[in-house]
Amino acid sequence: MSTTGETEGPGEKRVTWAELYFDLVFVFAITQVSGLLHHQHDLTGLVRALVVFVPVYWCWVGTTVQANIRDVENPRDRLGILLVGLAGLFMALAIPAAYGRRGLLLGAAYWLARVVLLLLLVRLPGVWSGPYGAGVLVSGPLLLAGGLLSDGPRLALWAAAALCDLAAPLVFRRRLATVTYHPAHMPERFALFLLVALGESIVGIGASAAGARLDAAELTAVAAAFTISAGLWWQYFVFAADAMRHAVEVADSRRDVVRRIFQYGHLALAAGVIGVAVGFEETVADPWQTLGAGSVALLYGGCGLYLLTFGYTRWMMFRQVSTTRIVAAVVVLGLLPAMVRLPALAVLVTLAGLLVLLNAVEHVRVVRAAADAGAAGAAPVE
Repeated sequence: MSTTGETEGPGEKRVTWAELYFDLVFVFAITQVSGLLHHQHDLTGLVRALVVFVPVYWCWVGTTVQANIRDVENPRDRLGILLVGLAGLFMALAIPAAYGRRGLLLGAAYWLARVVLLLLLVRLPGVWSGPYGAGVLVSGPLLLAGGLLSDGPRLALWAAAALCDLAAPLVFRRRLATVTYHPAHMPERFALFLLVALGESIVGIGASAAGARLDAAELTAVAAAFTISAGLWWQYFVFAADAMRHAVEVADSRRDVVRRIFQYGHLALAAGVIGVAVGFEETVADPWQTLGAGSVALLYGGCGLYLLTFGYTRWMMFRQVSTTRIVAAVVVLGLLPAMVRLPALAVLVTLAGLLVLLNAVEHVRVVRAAADAGAAGAAPVE
């Protein structure tokens, strides 16, 4: 897609009410993806959940990008965003039986969303030969065709569609070079999406604990799980969010930052949080049970992926190694085999303690870095 975008003047572009309402659909969609993973969380289940999560996420990304590069405060674009939201709702409703009788609904709803997004940008030159055109001409038909096939071929076609979507910003990198991104809007939108995913972790805690006796052990498990969720929130919104916004503002190529840090990086961050949320559902209700390998892998593996992703984003933004988070991720993943033998309460308390320690270390590091920098206006430290 080749366009210079539409600007709103010298002021910062802000998230619109239509976009916030649109996000409510994806609250439900993430819950549905979590439910799919909850029912089958072996390796096959992980692949199945990821394959349906990518098109849901990519519809959200496509809507966010078009709202970023254009002025959407008009009836035509508001209605377009709402129509994509309706398609997203159809997709969410299809997810529980996506590999059964609702596969066609998922594919058709996704294709509808991609067509609407293309029509919203159809006046821009080169839109057909970019990611939006690829969604309509390639990934959309693949998802629709997959919905007509049996389970195995369906998964293969849908995986191909997901790879097509993920590869499109890289394949059309040169065509996207002239897109003008508003630096404040993009970080805010992706932060809100991650907040939606973190909300699912709270749902995972509450849904599991609501029917329990809520004795001392169960309340301790709830407190530990909440500490884990809050620790993940702290890592992003206290230590990373400002750095990501700064990276967009000062980047020579905002296109590359948007692709690497937001479109790709936040997919991994959200996937990690969803894994943790599903892990909560398996651990909070019965603190004394010994967990299976799948449940521990979701909880510790999701947290490990989340922390490792910050290593990736920091390197992509500043070419610096996020030593503390990478070490913490290695520790979390290294403890995974031992946690399988322990009761759920010990699994939760251990992970909560590690995240509290990590955030304390990060706080000290940030304070020292700020003191060393001395001058106001120095680059934010992630």
